[in-house]
Amino acid sequence: MEPVVLCAVTDGVASVTLNRPEKLNALTAESFVQLRAHLEALAERDDVAVLVLSGAGRSFCAGHDLGSLAGGDALESRYDEAATVDLLEAFPAPTIAKIHGHCFTGGLELALGCDLLVAASSAQIGDTHTAWGLAPVWGMSVRLPERVGLSRAKELTFTSRRIDGNLAAAIGLVDRAVPEIALDGTVAALVAEITACSPGANRIVKRLYADQAVRQRTEALHHERTMPYGIAADAAARLGG
Repeated sequence: MEPVVLCAVTDGVASVTLNRPEKLNALTAESFVQLRAHLEALAERDDVAVLVLSGAGRSFCAGHDLGSLAGGDALESRYDEAATVDLLEAFPAPTIAKIHGHCFTGGLELALGCDLLVAASSAQIGDTHTAWGLAPVWGMSVRLPERVGLSRAKELTFTSRRIDGNLAAAIGLVDRAVPEIALDGTVAALVAEITACSPGANRIVKRLYADQAVRQRTEALHHERTMPYGIAADAAARLGG
């Protein structure tokens, strides 16, 4: 049976692909089992400089597969899906969500676990929980306001509004929107910029950004001063030492 999440590592780039194209990559319990296994394995590798999360076929991810949910498809713990998104957010190297087609609800929650979001201008993005009589449990109520501000997050959620990639970029929901034909090239160029930098230093800085988000400002400033200046070997190579 074809895996529902694919994974490959090439030249320091981990490509993780949701692989249910016939279902617009709607998420099932097995999707999370496989995604978590890949994330845990990749997190142990020192050669991963960046992770790109994408979807096979016509869409990034249409959300939770409501048909499978109604049929009793669920993980042992109701918190396992949220923990997997947390694992993505805490991944040690920079992460990029490459969004095209549909990116709704659970799919958006998954994308929001990434550091950077790049979308096709034609992508359709939205939090449609309330349209289905549901409430978020995978982090939407925290990560969406962090991206767009509380008032705009409420508007998007209360209305279950779907917006295109251009508007998503304009309000800060995604970092960049480009024509779909340019999406692969844009993400590849971003990956190249990231991998040209020190992977070790990027890991340190990512940890610092995560730490400061949960610390008081003065504590965060002090914590930053306790960290290494960077990766000595990487710095020497770049500074000609």
